[in-house]
Amino acid sequence: MTRHEAREQAFLLLFDRSFHPEMTLEDVIALAAEDELIVTDDFALSLVRQICAAQEQIDAAIEQNLRGWKMNRISRVSLAVLRLAVGELTFCDTPAGAAVNEAVELCKTYAATEDVSFVNGVLRAYLRAKEAE
Repeated sequence: MTRHEAREQAFLLLFDRSFHPEMTLEDVIALAAEDELIVTDDFALSLVRQICAAQEQIDAAIEQNLRGWKMNRISRVSLAVLRLAVGELTFCDTPAGAAVNEAVELCKTYAATEDVSFVNGVLRAYLRAKEAE
């Protein structure tokens, strides 16, 4: 499985989990695998577990870089993509450009047209803030 496919699997799990906050992550993974929505991949599962464990930290980083938006206004697709990208930038050695590009590509596939520029803008603001630290 390519890294792009693994990221897509991770995105699908994060997106699915947003509809089932009462379920444990492991239950969401098991259900998605049972329904053949995902093919389990070590990189994808590791990334999703790290993101879910640090979701408050990741959400705070996203929220700090929103301009004129509140977290509760972000679509579930965009939020899952943002969590994935910020999580990957935080926990992996993925180059920033690759993580942003992958997030944009996921938005092009799964989100509305306007979400592409929104996600790109939030991630660029996050990277600028990170560089300024």
